[in-house]
Amino acid sequence: MQIFKYMKEYDYEQLLFCQDEQSGLKAIIAIHDTTLGPALGGTRMWTYASEEDAIEDALRLAKGMTYKNAAAGLNLGGGKTVIIGDPKTEKNEEMFRAFGRFIQGLNGRYITAEDVGTTVQDMDLIHEETDYVTGISPAFGSSGNPSPVTAYGVYRGMKAAAKEGFGSDSLEGKTVAVQGVGNVAFTLCRHLHEEGAHLIVTDINKEAVQRAVDEFGAEAVETEDIYSVDCDIYAPCALGATINDETIPQLKAKVIAGAANNQLKDTSHGDLLHEKGVVYTPDYVINAGGVINVADELHGYNKERAMKRVETIYDNVSRVFEISRRDNIPTYKAADRMAEERIERLRRSRSQFLQNGHHILSRK
Repeated sequence: MQIFKYMKEYDYEQLLFCQDEQSGLKAIIAIHDTTLGPALGGTRMWTYASEEDAIEDALRLAKGMTYKNAAAGLNLGGGKTVIIGDPKTEKNEEMFRAFGRFIQGLNGRYITAEDVGTTVQDMDLIHEETDYVTGISPAFGSSGNPSPVTAYGVYRGMKAAAKEGFGSDSLEGKTVAVQGVGNVAFTLCRHLHEEGAHLIVTDINKEAVQRAVDEFGAEAVETEDIYSVDCDIYAPCALGATINDETIPQLKAKVIAGAANNQLKDTSHGDLLHEKGVVYTPDYVINAGGVINVADELHGYNKERAMKRVETIYDNVSRVFEISRRDNIPTYKAADRMAEERIERLRRSRSQFLQNGHHILSRK
């Protein structure tokens, strides 16, 4: 892998390799862009097939966080960490405390949080060595479980998508097909039920499905049948890549809006949805409630303030649709453009400020 060539092509700022022999720590921190502020992104622990795979994952995820944070309106850049190792068998206190010292050494350029393979308890260990960590235990001033906040953000984004697709943001009477009824999706179902939506649900966990049936009067279907049901809105809330060559021909929904990450199997599927006139809500815009919530911890967590910020996901989603119409591009491209335009505006403003300062000093 030609690392510097890759970093130059996609405009990465920094890639750090951290190792601690005693604890077995092997970590890679990727910082993509800090134009808007310090890089925020979680720490993932995974058994990668190779070190190159780990590097590529860190770089890819860091860039994704730049776009997610920018689109959410946060004054934060994008970064990510991957720790190479089995999260079930190779964790120890020394590992996360050593990692915390590496983060502290960056002096605020990078702020971490939990991710796949790491937990609140791991973040607490990092917190022993640095304040540049979010998602720690509520006893330390954290926001706690992010699922309800993420769900509320998805609900707000779905309303904006409904307005784009149906001319009104009311979900009363709408049929929503929810794929996956985990923590985030179950809370989303509660919001939808309270507004008067009809729910069709599926999940490999039959107990979760039954709970939605009992509490919300949801209709249950088999996992492979969720794509073809008669519905107004399809809400992917489980695995990624469920929008693909096999499922798109089956979908009857006018709107797609859900909590899952990486919903499009390939960007070509976003193009296809655009051609078919389906309103696709880009995942990293609609599911940003969690990162908005943990970002509030950096100012001393205030739930009311955080929830107000999460409500703006409605406006962010609406802006994506505006750009899509303005430039006649698919919404997944419009989301990227929205993030890029915000970053570029600040870069130009900063450059102009520096130029003006230089002219003033020259005149003196």
